[in-house]
Amino acid sequence: MSGGRFKVFLIKPSRYDDDGYVIQWRRSLIPANSLASVYGLVRHSADVRIFGPDIEIEVVAIDECNTVVNCQRIARQIEEAGAGLICLVGVQSNQFPRSVDIARQFRDKNIAVVIGGFHVSGCLSMLPALPEDIQEVLDMGVSLFAGEAEGQMENLLRDAFERKLRPIYNCLHELPNLDGAQIPILPAENIRRQVTDFTSFDAGRGCPFQCSFCTIINVQGRKSRYRTADDVEEIIRANAAQGVTNFFVTDDNFARNRNWESILDRIIWLRENEGFKPSLIFQVDTLCHRIPGFIEKVARAGCISVFIGLENINPESLMGSKKRQNKIWEYREMLLAWRHSGVITCAGYILGFPTDTPASIARDIETIQRELPIDILEFFLLTPLPGSEDHKRMYMAGVSMDSDMNRYDLEHACADHPTMDRATLEKVYRDAWSLYYTDSHVETLIRRASVSNLRSQRKLIDDLTLFFRRRSHRERSPVAIRVVSPQGQNPAAACNAGRQSPCILSCPIW
Repeated sequence: MSGGRFKVFLIKPSRYDDDGYVIQWRRSLIPANSLASVYGLVRHSADVRIFGPDIEIEVVAIDECNTVVNCQRIARQIEEAGAGLICLVGVQSNQFPRSVDIARQFRDKNIAVVIGGFHVSGCLSMLPALPEDIQEVLDMGVSLFAGEAEGQMENLLRDAFERKLRPIYNCLHELPNLDGAQIPILPAENIRRQVTDFTSFDAGRGCPFQCSFCTIINVQGRKSRYRTADDVEEIIRANAAQGVTNFFVTDDNFARNRNWESILDRIIWLRENEGFKPSLIFQVDTLCHRIPGFIEKVARAGCISVFIGLENINPESLMGSKKRQNKIWEYREMLLAWRHSGVITCAGYILGFPTDTPASIARDIETIQRELPIDILEFFLLTPLPGSEDHKRMYMAGVSMDSDMNRYDLEHACADHPTMDRATLEKVYRDAWSLYYTDSHVETLIRRASVSNLRSQRKLIDDLTLFFRRRSHRERSPVAIRVVSPQGQNPAAACNAGRQSPCILSCPIW
């Protein structure tokens, strides 16, 4: 091929709601770091012209959570260019059915498609054979990518360019070194489609812990890998150049990043000496307050909020899921340390452990309201996600699990519970929001924030507004739209009001 263009469309799919419609927002909440990571890699390949000086690579990033994917228009652009590739990026289990439907529309036009993400990677990592849903896309002629794309992207693009894509790219055992790796980045126009103009980056990948419900340790590995302070400075400068200063740091646990102090020191230096004013959100564990100087430096670097994997306050539940690192007797001390630094605390809380009952869950929520100074509490149902030890154990034992991947969104019951049927478990989940976000407790949270002088009370109010609405699970969200495209059909243009629902945080795997 002498001269010409090669079009690469990176699509981060959404998922279907219970009625079969694609869930979308006018402006979405959580930045897709998978999309940023892969976009950075393809953009670099385009800049160095890996196909030679006469071939231009054009790359477009689309997050379906806030953008309608017009498959016909995309296919027409690829046909006009003469060559191209569709990459479905960061696909989680609950997004896989939607990905298959998108892929089918392109394969019908004989356009090359690759699907990657935690569903593909988790299944290839943990299961002895391919599940039927994954085999289906292989039979369609779709290629699969398992693992991380650093060091692999140029080969994949070359294979697509030469029309020699392999059925499976299994890179799970080729975990890349992140030191000096290509930085994750998205164009400003993509970032402006987030509610608060947040973008994301990972300062590290992997996790040393062994939580049985977690997929990260079986996909990204238990050996942690890290970016350097120089890498993070490059990320901040590159985004600041396009007016982006808000960052969600997607490390599963930034407190266990070996380079945490040098990274924070660099960000602090940029704030205090060069006038950069980044706002940061981190994910941390419940023991981070034991690390000398950690919370103080995180706050000084510009952190406005932290997400903490509290998971549960029942010691038996934590031990049963191998969450041994959580020491519930230290929760209050840890939360107070964050409060004294003016940082908002958002904690994830899992419902549906084997010993849970409706009464015990209600009692535990009341205890949290009374005893723990948490600002925001997010509820999730314990779910056997493909790629987790829980899923593999149940799969190998022949335990009944829901076959509809749409339901693996942490708010549907996908497996039986020892004491509750699935309908009861889902009702317990819905009721939990009402039990925690009562009028009186929301007033307490706002008063507590005012007295504590939290550095971003506006963000707290915004978060409370969002989660307060969860008291009525089917309430409509004023910022949500529901695209009228029933599952398995081509997207249509009309939109109706839709509901908001919490989603799994996006991770840098595709």
